[in-house]
Amino acid sequence: MAQRTHEAAEAGAGRILYDCVEATADLDLKDRDAITRGVRDAYGDSHWVDVEGIVDAIQDPRTPAGVAYRFYLNNIQENADGWVTKDSWELCFSEEDPIQPGEQISIGFDGSLRGDSSGIIGCRLRDGKLFKLGLWENPRTDPEWEVDVLSVEAAVHNAFRTYKVEWMYGDPPYWQEALGRWAMEFGEDRVFEYWTNRPTRMAQATERFHSAVAMQDLKHENDPDLSRHVLNAVTREVPQGILITKDSPRSKKKIDLAVCAILAFEARADAIADGRLNARRRRVIGF
Repeated sequence: MAQRTHEAAEAGAGRILYDCVEATADLDLKDRDAITRGVRDAYGDSHWVDVEGIVDAIQDPRTPAGVAYRFYLNNIQENADGWVTKDSWELCFSEEDPIQPGEQISIGFDGSLRGDSSGIIGCRLRDGKLFKLGLWENPRTDPEWEVDVLSVEAAVHNAFRTYKVEWMYGDPPYWQEALGRWAMEFGEDRVFEYWTNRPTRMAQATERFHSAVAMQDLKHENDPDLSRHVLNAVTREVPQGILITKDSPRSKKKIDLAVCAILAFEARADAIADGRLNARRRRVIGF
């Protein structure tokens, strides 16, 4: 609530009195002198505060950096359960070498019909660059809102027309019939079901995507919707590993494109493993 108030004040909202003191952002937590100055800045004229005790707590190896910045230095921090940090995601942004029609790509599709959103993300095979092919997001203002099924169909057909789609993974619920039709139309060796509710397989794909972000082994075009969905995702630990989810069941912060990105990146890996990178498509001609 405090952060939302801060953001509203920064945006110029009226009738808000906002007063906040905080330390300089991103202080080196190993620099005791800098941390001491930061604590004094953050606590202002609270002369009764045990500054040295707080500095000791900040530098305690058991204190996570996010906790130190948020609770002791009064800095805004991302959710401690956040899946991908803003900094690591921004390092994967590349405006060079834009994706061109005819390039080899993979596709990730996560669909809904009414309550949630649907999205399509593409991923270039040769370098793992992600880009948005479509998003149909529930605006939460119309109780009768539904995903435009014909628009989704058109986006899928346009993707296969525009690019060399080597592999497509789609989450089947609500769209199993459509995925079957797309497989018949574009090739059963190119369109596959990928059940995201199977935790072992999904946890492995989620970890591969996260590792690729950390190592900058993937790229993206900084699409605002994709970035928003990726940064909205928080982690959920299951016996099989780590999955992503919304920050609460009724949260308005969508993550559908993050799921699509995981599927697209996984489809890329499977396409490459199948030998499709730069492989020429062959036609069999009968006489």
